[in-house]
Amino acid sequence: MKKKTALITGGASGIGKKTAQLLAENGYQLVINYRKSESEAVFLAKEISDHYGTNTIAVQGDVANKEDCIRIVDESLSVYSSVDVLVHNAGPYIHERKKMTDYTFDEWNYLIQGNLTAVFHLSKLIIPEMRKQNWGRIITLGFDRVETAPGWIYRSAFAAAKTGLASLTKTIAMEEAQYGITANMVCPGDITSEWKEKSILESISAKEKNLTTGRQGTGEDIARVVSFLTEDKSDFITGSIISVTGGTDVLGKAFKPKLI
Repeated sequence: MKKKTALITGGASGIGKKTAQLLAENGYQLVINYRKSESEAVFLAKEISDHYGTNTIAVQGDVANKEDCIRIVDESLSVYSSVDVLVHNAGPYIHERKKMTDYTFDEWNYLIQGNLTAVFHLSKLIIPEMRKQNWGRIITLGFDRVETAPGWIYRSAFAAAKTGLASLTKTIAMEEAQYGITANMVCPGDITSEWKEKSILESISAKEKNLTTGRQGTGEDIARVVSFLTEDKSDFITGSIISVTGGTDVLGKAFKPKLI
């Protein structure tokens, strides 16, 4: 049987890295896209190839740039016969809390392009190849309750892009169902940087040592859902927005009104 290939944007670290490792464990060939983390991406590609015996390459490119998206897909298809799974993990984010009017024009455009338009570019290029084999998986990442188009204070550009992406993901699911292509969005909870590359077992162990706190969310929690969605028998799940938050109200935590 032909091995399937997964392209993971922003796959050199964090949730993308955990997803790459789990898909490799399941037999996928991989394209690990990175923007600046060349050494991390190259090291991960070699580590995965050596450990799992599956072909893995690292491809540089900024998904917020159309020309880079084209090159990422071209380089992927020059090595593999197809891209069967697209995991759009990369997503520009500005940690500074600021109002919409404080964003520069360039910041706004970059966040919209990287989180929303990039999925259009990559999907437009990859879907025709998926149609040929009557099989494909497109998985995007969002945030909790994104499908309700909520406001997110001090996160206007990111929230607007991801809300649009939720609609786009659902639309792709409807338009491509006849070709055996599914499209779903996975919405991580508040997973801190130090836990994005850790395992569920590490989280359980940490909870047992400190019984006063709940279990930390990990990159593996998200990777397991992504992996499940790539399975053949997950073909009935499409157009879904799946929150993986541990019950945390992410937006509620972010809302901290200031007294005037």
